[in-house]
This record gives sequence, C-alpha cells and structure tokens, in this order.
Amino acid sequence: MRLLPHRSRSTALLAAGALLVAISATACSGASAKHAGNPTGTAGDQVAALTPAAKGAIPLFTWSLYAEPQSLDYALAYDYPPNTVLANVCEQLFRVTPDLKIEPGLAVKSANPDPLTWVYTLREGVKFHDGATMTADDVVASLTRQMDPATGSSWASAFKNVASVAKSGPLEVTIKLSKPDVLLDELLAASPGTIESAAYLAKAGKDYGSPKGGVDCTGPYAIDNWAQGESITLKKNPAYWDASLTPKSDSVKFVFIADAAARANGWLSGAVDGGYMVPSSSLVQLQGSSRGKVWFGPNTAAADLAVLNLQGTMGDLKVRQALSMALDRDGIIKSAAGGVGIPAKAPAAQGAWAIAPERTAGYYAALPAPVHDVDGARKLVQEAGASGRKVVMATSSLAPEISVVGNAVQAAGRQIGLDVELRPVSPDAYSALFTDPAARAGIDLVVTNGYDNTPDPLEFYQSLHTGDFGNYANWSDPGFDALYDQAVAATDPAARADLTAELQRIAVRELPSIPLYEAPFSVFLGSRITGAPAGIAQLYYPWAATIGSAH
Repeated sequence: MRLLPHRSRSTALLAAGALLVAISATACSGASAKHAGNPTGTAGDQVAALTPAAKGAIPLFTWSLYAEPQSLDYALAYDYPPNTVLANVCEQLFRVTPDLKIEPGLAVKSANPDPLTWVYTLREGVKFHDGATMTADDVVASLTRQMDPATGSSWASAFKNVASVAKSGPLEVTIKLSKPDVLLDELLAASPGTIESAAYLAKAGKDYGSPKGGVDCTGPYAIDNWAQGESITLKKNPAYWDASLTPKSDSVKFVFIADAAARANGWLSGAVDGGYMVPSSSLVQLQGSSRGKVWFGPNTAAADLAVLNLQGTMGDLKVRQALSMALDRDGIIKSAAGGVGIPAKAPAAQGAWAIAPERTAGYYAALPAPVHDVDGARKLVQEAGASGRKVVMATSSLAPEISVVGNAVQAAGRQIGLDVELRPVSPDAYSALFTDPAARAGIDLVVTNGYDNTPDPLEFYQSLHTGDFGNYANWSDPGFDALYDQAVAATDPAARADLTAELQRIAVRELPSIPLYEAPFSVFLGSRITGAPAGIAQLYYPWAATIGSAH
C-alpha cells in the first residue's frame, strides 16, 4: 500500500519555463519581447502555477466560457467548457494540483498488490451536495457507469482493461484488470475518476447533467442555476470536506461568450471578471490594460492539425508530410498565438512530460525539427498523385486561432497543389467534432489543442491506440499498439517514459496528427480579483475556490 506521492514542483514548471525562454529568444519580428511572452522582462517571472493569493472574501465573481457546455455529465466532459465548470462541482478519487502533481482526493490511498489489482481506500465523512455521505457504493456506481455502453462515455476507452469494479469494504473499492494498466490509476485524477451519488444517478436518469437534471457531487461549489443560452451560476458548498479549499467567493457566475473580441471587451469593461484561454488577437491590448493582467501558467497542450479522415486525400503519408512541410509555423505562431509560442516537434507538448522532466529535453532533442520547404512539399504531393485533390478543414469563430490556422493551411495547400476547402461550423458544432463521430463526416482536418489531463504523456499517446475514443480518424499501427501495451504495463516512470518516447517517434514519423506549436496556458484576471491557478490544471482542480479579493 502506498500514499499517493506528490511530484516535484519543478516537473510542472520546467518545460513551461524553457518554453518561454525559447519564445523570448525567438520573438517574431514586429512583436516586442514584452508581447512575445516576456511582459515582465524575464521568462522565469512569466510562468507560475498560481497567481498571487487572495486577500479576502467576495460575494460573487463572473467568468467567461467560449461556449456553453453541451452537458455537465462527468462521463461526457471532454472539452474545456464543461471541465472548467465541473472542476469546482465534482471531484475525482485523486486530484491534479496547479503545479501538476497528483495527490489524494476522494481516495486517501491506493495499493497495487499485483499487476492486475488496484485497491482504493476512500475518505471518510465526505458529503454530497444533498447531504448524503459518500460510500463505496457511490464509487462503484460512478466508475461502472463509465463502462456501460448505454452511457456513451467519452472516457470508456480508459476502462478497456477493467474486468470488474467492486466494493471490498465500506470505504474500499477494488478494481480488477484483464491486463496491467498503470494509466487507468493516473486517470482517476481526471474525468474517469469522478464520483457522483449513486442515488442521484438513479433519480436523474437520462436527465443527468442537463439543465433539468443537474448533478449532485462533492466539490466546493454546487450548481445553483443553469439558464440555458446565458449562464451557469454556482453557490458555495458550506459542508465541503477540504478546509484548505473553502471558497472565498459565495457565488460564481459563468457567462457564455463565443466571440473572442466580445470576451476581451467584457474583461476590459469590467462586466466579466476573468477567464481562461486568452484570445491571441486581444493579447497585446489586454497586456497593456490597467483593468487587469494576463498570467501564463504550465500547459500540457500543443496545437495540432488532427487528421479526421484517412480514407481521402490525407490518407497518404506523403500528403501529410507535404502539408507539414508547407506550413509556415513561425507565421502561424505570430498570428495565431500573438508570438507567444514555439514550433512543435511532436503532437504532445513538452509540458506533458511531468513524469520524467529530467529526460524531456533529451527526448525532444532527438526529434527532427519541423522544416518549411514548399518545393519539397510540392514534389511529395506530385509523387502521391494528389495534385488538385480536395482537403476539407473545419473552421469556427470559437477562437481566432482556428481561423488563422485554417487560412495558413489553405495557403500552404494552394502552394503545393492541394485544394483546401475551409468549412465554417458553429462553436457548438466544432466542439461536437471531438465527441460525435457523425459530426466529423466529410471533414479531413481540424485544429485541436491536444492536452494531457494527468502528468503522464502516455495519456496523450493512448489517443492514437487502435479503437481509442480520441483516435478520430481510426488510425492504426500494430507496432504502435504493441509498444503502447508495454508502456501501459510499466510501473517504473522512467521505463514508461522511455517507451512513450518511442511512441512519440512513431507519431512524428507517421503524422496521424500534424504538430503546429506550443504555448503556455493563459488566464486574464480583472483588477478586483486574484488567486486563480494559471495553468491547465484548472480543468480538474477546484480553481474557483481560491479566487477572492485582490485588495
């Protein structure tokens, strides 16, 4: 039996700090060093897991989301908007902290007595929002629901090696596996490990997670009101079990603002107090404002060009290689990320490698640097017999970066003989591309912000395993799958990292997803509030609980 370890703080910030050093050194012409990711003059000052601590309590703050969640069902939480809300409402067996450590959550410890068994000891006295006490029955119901095809869970593939989930004591649950799977244990700190009241699941039925059905979890906030098309309001949970995260604000109001410029205007006017994922098109304006501040935090995400259809033009490796070679990544970073970024060598960001930070630099140094070679790319297209063939790419007003990348891909395609059609879709439809296979019909490419939910990069490369939910184009490579099976059974983090680096090399060679750029995570805080985590851990850490008065 082991207490869940804290990973070193340096693991979370190492890659992010290195990223901003690189950004400062390679700032694109036309953007000053200040606006190329170094507003305060030194890279070290720029990346922080936390913003300054709150000085007092407040009655309410407002927060922007770029889209309304389609559902607050934890089993369907597979994107930024629902997870940003649920991070404060529902909790997992483990917790990912702002500096990307994994610590005890609703489970206080775990044991791995043999490769096919995991035993979880639960925290005593935890209350759901309706006042009922959490038991092993709730954990069993929550986890097995993820495995039920009727649920349609976005996370079902995380449980592919689970043979059974059973109550083995009043506060103990045992998971039996069909084959070793270390990643499952880590993913219990993310949506797969979310615990909901078994009684409430039965009561809500098919309405669970909807504006009508709601949720009943254990987090520091409960849902107070969901006004469809307008807002979601949370209220403080007075019976929350973790005194260190007692909310500093009585209420949180999420407002849905799809237009990036409108979000920035909301922050600058003071109508909205803050929000994550600062639009690149507004970065310079916001950094120069006295109404608040942009903060950069650790990120496990990289911007990638995901292939959705391997049956068409993009099914030829030479075409994928050609498109990658034709892309002007420096120009994309300048326009899509406000100069705050570096070209990505791999589809998984360097910040995703928190399990082996001392090895990350070596892994990435061994990868080929992306090249910009239009003539060579045109030749590859000709060799593939793909000249003049159509490629359809989805775009959306959801974020300015999407349109910028779309235009860059279209221009690159034109230069090398591909006919790239940009197909606009609504923000809701764009989000559906990642959860609904039917929504992807007729589309070849989409810009993704592929991120890890845990500090283990194997989680990202799991999405390229044959049959995984996140394997949007159904790419399949027997060698990759066999290597993944070895990695997911490796309990030693260093050994697992070495195997994952081999998976990464295959992904870079075969390009089921074309790497674009890496950038730090961002958050805007209006001048009256502070205390928010600055990094991507906000997807699961109860970030709203730490926000309070800046004065």
